[in-house]
Amino acid sequence: MQPRNMSMSGVVDLAAVKAAQEAKAKAEQARAQAAREGGAGAISPADLVIDVDEAGFERDVLQRSAEVPVVIDFWAEWCQPCKQLSPVLERLAVEYNGRFLLAKIDVDANQMLMQQFGIQGIPAVFAVVAGQALPLFQGAAGEAQIRQTLDQLVQVAEQRFGLTGLAVDPEADPGGAQSAPERPAGPYDGLLEAAVQALDSGDLSGAVQAYKNVLSEDPGNEEAKLGLAQAELLQRVQGVDPQQVRRDAAEKPADVQAQIAAADLDLVGGHVEDAFGRLIETVARTVGDDRDTVRKRLLELFEVVGPEDPRVIAARRALARALF
Repeated sequence: MQPRNMSMSGVVDLAAVKAAQEAKAKAEQARAQAAREGGAGAISPADLVIDVDEAGFERDVLQRSAEVPVVIDFWAEWCQPCKQLSPVLERLAVEYNGRFLLAKIDVDANQMLMQQFGIQGIPAVFAVVAGQALPLFQGAAGEAQIRQTLDQLVQVAEQRFGLTGLAVDPEADPGGAQSAPERPAGPYDGLLEAAVQALDSGDLSGAVQAYKNVLSEDPGNEEAKLGLAQAELLQRVQGVDPQQVRRDAAEKPADVQAQIAAADLDLVGGHVEDAFGRLIETVARTVGDDRDTVRKRLLELFEVVGPEDPRVIAARRALARALF
């Protein structure tokens, strides 16, 4: 899971890496300011679960998400699956000991928030990290699945946003839980930081190489995978003539490279469904090496947007239909 592409508008954010670094810097500044003022102090485990309404959403969710990932549980009194899910989330919020904050929102009393998040049914669970919203899951889910999702959320919040959670007072916890230790610096943090700096300065070749250096040693590094996919996409569209690219795509529907170039532009412009649809249609009408070339580029664009994004999930289904 990646905390990318999480703005409420639903437009892909190719500046996600830069935004993450800015959020991380702000979080560090806030912690430093709190330390200078004597610290905010540890909180009680009971404070890890809060009720939130529309009036307090900005303060209790958006602002707090600069300190700690905020998991939102959208529920209603009449919803039977909610009555099964909510106690599990509340128990895990305490068990995770400040690694995330659980915000409970009654949809009947907060219809505007339900509409803003585009919720079609409940229970629905979202996360907000550094002011950006990320859908986690909808409907009833098993505890093992919930734990896996929360583990990924916590990891991403730490590695990409520098959010290490809230300090919890163990004396106020009946179970005597101890605060989670700080995550030590990873072996590739320096290389990843160099890649981000290169990306921020416009040195796309340097960023691509830096991410590849990480992946050569750690092929499963999710942050490097995301950064490489974004940097390569930006590198491909750098210096192109958008009008000419779109003209070529319109005049040459059978030209694989013309369609691929236009899809790159679609994605950079935030037209995610257009990019995916263009390439899926191209897959459907090509064969052999051409089809494989288009398929591989589509998979690369899926990586940019993120595997959990609903648009990626829908596009994967459409791709399977086109292939088989």
